[in-house]
Amino acid sequence: MRVLVDATAIPPDRGGVGRYVDHVTEGLALLGTECVVACQRRDAEAFGRLGVRVHALPEAFLRRPVRLAWEQSVLPALARRVRADVLFSPHYTTPLVTGVPRVVALHDATFFSDPEVHLASKARFFRTATRASLRLARRCVVPSSATRDELVRWTGADAERMTVVAHGVDTGTFFPPDQSAVEGLAARLGVTPGEYVAFLGTLEPRKNVGALVEGMAQANRELEQPVALVLAGAAGWDTGLEATLAAVSSRLRVVRTGYLPLPDLPALLGGAAVVAYPSLGEGFGLPVLEAMACGATVLTTRRLALPEVGGDAVAYTEPDAASIGVSLRSLLQDPARRAHLAEAALRRAQTFTWARSAQAHRQVLEEAAA
Repeated sequence: MRVLVDATAIPPDRGGVGRYVDHVTEGLALLGTECVVACQRRDAEAFGRLGVRVHALPEAFLRRPVRLAWEQSVLPALARRVRADVLFSPHYTTPLVTGVPRVVALHDATFFSDPEVHLASKARFFRTATRASLRLARRCVVPSSATRDELVRWTGADAERMTVVAHGVDTGTFFPPDQSAVEGLAARLGVTPGEYVAFLGTLEPRKNVGALVEGMAQANRELEQPVALVLAGAAGWDTGLEATLAAVSSRLRVVRTGYLPLPDLPALLGGAAVVAYPSLGEGFGLPVLEAMACGATVLTTRRLALPEVGGDAVAYTEPDAASIGVSLRSLLQDPARRAHLAEAALRRAQTFTWARSAQAHRQVLEEAAA
């Protein structure tokens, strides 16, 4: 089976979707799948190291409108030229006409269920793209049962054409850090190991960072030893966050790191007293899984797919600031519970592997090609 993977939409910073495409492509190659990867020029060398054929786009195709025009007009011809048995589109969009069967990965249904937590233009675009892919693709891959069920609910799609394939976690990147690494990163950030709450993700409304800030400030009022809040991740479009931070500045020390390189993340997550991820809804929740693999105590919500990832190995809260504050205070005052959750999280994270995910993707691709 020859698979053409369209990796051209993947951003350079390798957030969740980028890591998904990297690991699934690598896993398919290790399984002996003949892969041809279309990608941006900056990614050509990395994909080439996997031993796959690479078709790199010129720099001009970095702009989304140009890339989408390429996807609709040139990608189908490329699929025919390389004699692909199946086209794998791993990020919502796919050509209207291909001439070959296609499988599309749909990561999230919140563009339908919670459009207000996205930029309006982005929500409209991805709703349209999702509906088209559900109609055109022979099979769709979704990362959780919650995402499948929400897509059925909002679009009327056939659940039988969607296959749930959980993500994995790269234990070569996310693992319990040693104390020297924790101390080194903590010194750089100006915090004390084990005396801060960490958040990792884009600072956007869906991640509910404003409520986390307010809840952390409330928890600090009742803690004997106040803790800092470390916000790690790229700035998003959360227009109310700055005002929230200003309002609690006298009660809460906030350290904003911006985008942190992958090698720093185990120390950040594993060195925190609690990793808080009070999202309003996720298609999967890879940051939760990655924190679990670092042996972190995780606090998240029960929204959409997050319980499928965390199971009984994480603590849960409602997403409002008051509930977050109570939950954080309870965890921070209970070291024994934190230790128990951290051990359970590490065990559970080991059940999510990219090898298993790649094997399931290969089966879906084979079904589509047949």
